[in-house]
Amino acid sequence: MIAVERADFVSVPVQDMERAKRFYSETLGMESPNLDEGWPEFELGNVSLYLVEPTRFGEEFRPHRAHIALRVPDVAAARAELEQAGIEFPGEILDTGVCHMAFFSDSEGNALMLHRRYAPHE
Repeated sequence: MIAVERADFVSVPVQDMERAKRFYSETLGMESPNLDEGWPEFELGNVSLYLVEPTRFGEEFRPHRAHIALRVPDVAAARAELEQAGIEFPGEILDTGVCHMAFFSDSEGNALMLHRRYAPHE
């Protein structure tokens, strides 16, 4: 059996690399050590988001429909800030009893969520 140590990155498909780079760096405030290169990677501590244009490999662009959870200190405050920047959220903030979640999409249609766990792990 192999020994998987961790997930290093998640590939995020994009149609328009420049638009996606602006969304992640300017709208979400994420930093990338290689933003001006062809394959920007946004390092988030435990895993990185790696923007990739699938059409460069002859693949069809299809946005992720499974949400990438982005941990924030306060879901309501982060949502309000993004709404002021023109980001739309379908529905209200979801309180699961252990965390808050607010669902939205990036500039390319990939599913994202703002997330904050407030209950301890059992």
